[in-house]
Amino acid sequence: MKTDKVDARILAQLLAADFLPSVWLPDPRTRALRRQVTRRAHIVRARTRIKNQVHAILARNLCPTPPVSDLFGKNGRHWLARQDLPEDEAATVQALLRQLDFHGTELAIVDRELAIEALADPVVARLMTIPGIDAIAGISIVAAVGDFTRFPDPDKLVCYVGLNPKVRQSGNSAPVHGRIAKAGRAHVRGVLVEAAWSAVRAPGPLRAFYRRVAARRGYQKAIVATARKMTILAWHLAVNDEDYAFARPGLVAHKRRKLELAAGAPSRRGNYRQPGAAYNDKTRRDAEASEAARAERAYELLVAHWQPRRAPTPSAIP
Repeated sequence: MKTDKVDARILAQLLAADFLPSVWLPDPRTRALRRQVTRRAHIVRARTRIKNQVHAILARNLCPTPPVSDLFGKNGRHWLARQDLPEDEAATVQALLRQLDFHGTELAIVDRELAIEALADPVVARLMTIPGIDAIAGISIVAAVGDFTRFPDPDKLVCYVGLNPKVRQSGNSAPVHGRIAKAGRAHVRGVLVEAAWSAVRAPGPLRAFYRRVAARRGYQKAIVATARKMTILAWHLAVNDEDYAFARPGLVAHKRRKLELAAGAPSRRGNYRQPGAAYNDKTRRDAEASEAARAERAYELLVAHWQPRRAPTPSAIP
């Protein structure tokens, strides 16, 4: 017999015997960060929806392709105002643009609050040394994970964000590996995948890893595997308190300077002694890219010389 009363009694007995494991609860700062990150995600989705509505209006009125890359920038809005649209459609576009401006103001406020929090967090600074992870991605990961040290190994963190493949096995049958579990917070999983797409476009070991997996399994599984690799890197950097070994110093300083500007630091244009200004030097930027390309080549050579693990001989078994 299995009823709610029986289950409650069994759970009470297990709790009294200290057989129920405790659950980690986020601290007030982590809960506040999660709310801010969720709020930012809602604003970004609202802006995307508004932009899609404007594009839909242009498409159903057979308007030409915009000659600018940013339709909602200054030049794009001038072009949009010159389009021959019906009166009601033009009024709808203006209303959508007003909504877009409102959401843009709200997004700037949230970004500034998150930037201030990111500047005071040393874990975010560590994560920003990984290619593809900027301040927003770093603070999103910290908000979702909280304390990295509560995970005994990186595989536990991978399972927490849902990037681990499902394994189905019954009895002595062979295990069947399926799609990723998609457990935990979906937003941080999407952030990691977006960061992986950015990381594989730059030279470095992460791009070599992506290409190796893509050659065997396809680009979709390769990008998820790269996101999993970046999750493991994040755990090691946060727990061991160290930077990414193949970080590009100029790019990291550039990210840091952008974070400071987002937090409200004064802009000092033309001062080439400011941190992060060296990234604008093409010679230094090319030198860092060449160094990352050598690290990528070293990883490829290392993987090319991997040998399958040999089974121990009977004489070697104690």
